[in-house]
Amino acid sequence: MQTLKAEVVAISPLTEFVHKVILKPQQPVAFEAGQYLQLVLGEKDKRAFSIASRPSQTDALELHIGASNADSYAMQSLEHLRSAHNENQTVKIEAGLGISQLRLQCERPIILLAGGTGFSYAKSMADHLAEINCDRPVLFYWGVKEESALYAHTEMQAWSDSRENFKFIPVVEHPTDSWTGHTGYVHKAVMSDIMSLEPYDIYMAGRFDMIGIVRDDFINHGAIRENMYADAFAFIK
Repeated sequence: MQTLKAEVVAISPLTEFVHKVILKPQQPVAFEAGQYLQLVLGEKDKRAFSIASRPSQTDALELHIGASNADSYAMQSLEHLRSAHNENQTVKIEAGLGISQLRLQCERPIILLAGGTGFSYAKSMADHLAEINCDRPVLFYWGVKEESALYAHTEMQAWSDSRENFKFIPVVEHPTDSWTGHTGYVHKAVMSDIMSLEPYDIYMAGRFDMIGIVRDDFINHGAIRENMYADAFAFIK
């Protein structure tokens, strides 16, 4: 883990409720794809956010913060960042945290599964896999409630088109009549597409209650618990 200060370079909306934040650390930051950072608001007040950028971007860190309720964990963090940006002040961060980072020392195909802004966790890994020319099959499932929440659809489709072994599968829970892709819960789409999850390494990010359900359903669908990764596992039974 690195503790360092960072400049808030930019905050821009991705949707009505999701914002992209770019931080410039005062020194190069080291992390692995799939790790997260903590925004330090106080000695006992640290807010965790997945790092969306790939590890080779040591001079910039990208976060995707979904915030709607005024007093929420995420909105308070966003306001802290906005205040620092407006006043040209730095923020304190702790980077390189988490134990569910991408494992490259095996040959199994990969499933990246993200719900909502859990997308940022999987995006870092997807971009890293492309950068290192990974030849393992990679299936990236991104589940959202509404089509408008697919803020990186075009970007991820371009990622999918870049290599034959990459596939991007967006899943919309409440689709419009014009939607032609997968619908319903994202993990149900995975199980519908794949007969058995036994051969796969599976990386997951989303709400804790969601991840607990996904873990159990995936194990019942053949997934091996030791080949499933989610930082939420440390907080759920």
